[in-house]
Amino acid sequence: MNKGTWSNDSEGWRLFWGRHRNAVILFGAVGILVAIWAVLVFLWYVGQAQSNGTVPTVLGLWSMSSLVSFLLNLIFWELILVGIPTIVALALAWRWWKALPVDERNEYRFFRKRSKVRNGGNGFSFVVFIVFCFKISADGNWNAPFAGWTFDYLVTSYLTAIVWLVIVIAIPAAIVAIWWFGFGSKSKG
Repeated sequence: MNKGTWSNDSEGWRLFWGRHRNAVILFGAVGILVAIWAVLVFLWYVGQAQSNGTVPTVLGLWSMSSLVSFLLNLIFWELILVGIPTIVALALAWRWWKALPVDERNEYRFFRKRSKVRNGGNGFSFVVFIVFCFKISADGNWNAPFAGWTFDYLVTSYLTAIVWLVIVIAIPAAIVAIWWFGFGSKSKG
């Protein structure tokens, strides 16, 4: 192993470019084609959804039902037409990478060492949207066009979804905190 010959990020890329220029060009071209293909699939599905009646052509007539149906079908078609070929291409690229000699792979250092701290992402917004969908359904407005909604209804429904979610999270957190500080400290002492 050549661990002592590691170079910094730019030198690693430069070394890799010098040895595998055609592969880098191929990977870049495939990445660009995947991005273009994803946009084309999106535009195709938008046209299909309007022509087959999945969603209304007038945006004001959309409802939560049509929005969720549109998003789920779009995700399905993107996964089928873009995701699967991309996974196959990534598997081929990974196989090519693993076919390189171990000593050569160890010479490349493409990225600096990452810290252990990771960003948690934004799963909370997605969960709030799911609770918001339940709130809209409970109100009986699942199939009501967005044009019939008032801005006050939208804001209060979203805030209600956030409050419901906070309550669902806060009650178990309070129980755990009470147990931890009340009973947990007594059992140790």
